Parts: sequence; C-alpha cells; structure tokens
Amino acid sequence: MRDIDGKSLENAKRLFASGDINNIEVGTVKGLQDIHRYLFGGLYDFAGQIRKVNISKGGFRFANSLYIIPVLEAVEKMPEDSFEQIIEKYVEMNIAHPFMEGNGRSMRIWLDMMLKKHLKMVVNWQKVDKDLYLMAMERSPVNDLEIRTLLKENLTSEYDNREIIFKGIEQSYYYEGYNVPNLVMNDRHE
Repeated sequence: MRDIDGKSLENAKRLFASGDINNIEVGTVKGLQDIHRYLFGGLYDFAGQIRKVNISKGGFRFANSLYIIPVLEAVEKMPEDSFEQIIEKYVEMNIAHPFMEGNGRSMRIWLDMMLKKHLKMVVNWQKVDKDLYLMAMERSPVNDLEIRTLLKENLTSEYDNREIIFKGIEQSYYYEGYNVPNLVMNDRHE
C-alpha cells in the first residue's frame, strides 16, 4: 500500500508542477474524475471511475450506488458563487464519495480549484489541524458551519505559491493517515 500512496503523492505533485491542473474542468464531476485518474491512474484499475458498490467509513454510509449518478448530477449543478456555496458543494460531494478509494485527496484538490477560480484563494492546508478537520467533515452532513469556519480561517491568496500547494498536497495525505516523510523517503529509495 505504501508504494501506491507514494506514487499517487508523486502524481499529485506532478499534476501541479506540469501545469496539467490547468486543463481540468473546475467544479464538475468530470473534473473530479480527471483529478482522481491523474492521481491513481496505473495504480488502481478503478481510477477515475464512479463506484458501482456501496461504501462506508466509520459507520457512515456514503450515497447509495444505485443513486450515485443522479446525486453527482445534482452536486455538479450546485452554485459556486460564494465561499459558502463552494463549501456546501464540497460537503455534498464528500457525502456522495464517488470513488472506491482516494476521495478525500481528490476532492481537496477539486475544492481548491473552485476556490481559486471564483475567489482567487485556496486553503492553506498546512494550517488546518488534522483532527479538527476530520471531526468537522464528519459532522458536515448535518451542519457545515464548523468546516466552513475552519477552512475560511485558513484561506490564502497565495494560490500560485508552489510551497503552499505542495505542502498542502502532503497534508492531504497526512489527513488520510499516511506518514508523508516515509512516503517521500520510500520514493527516493526505489
């Protein structure tokens, strides 16, 4: 598993370093699929594909696979005119959880793309505490105020700052329980 995660971390960084991120649709399901495919292509046979089975995490069941396509279509149509609307769309996409694996890592990039396009800002993920973030996301289906407040406090207008972007990607992997320094070290020694 560590080898896959190291390679997907490398892919995530390459997505930005290469400029390929600029070719991805912002705020669409296709755009999210393209991000997922870029991160996990060649690593998972389901990269970029909408799941066809039900999944859950920590006792929470994500959108039923029978209804996932209409759910994703509804989320895609949600407005992105304000910070609050963008976070609401992000929360709804998280509830949908369209992929078998790699949803969080893909969706945080997707979120930042919407924030950059519409607000000329991104989240400085380095400043977002892992435990506070995970708890806020867990509660977000009921009320997104907590996640909105946490992320709003950590917005930055330095959306083209390479260090903020790359450290944010590493933080995203850390949120998912991966030890980023070990992933980076393993990549260098393989």
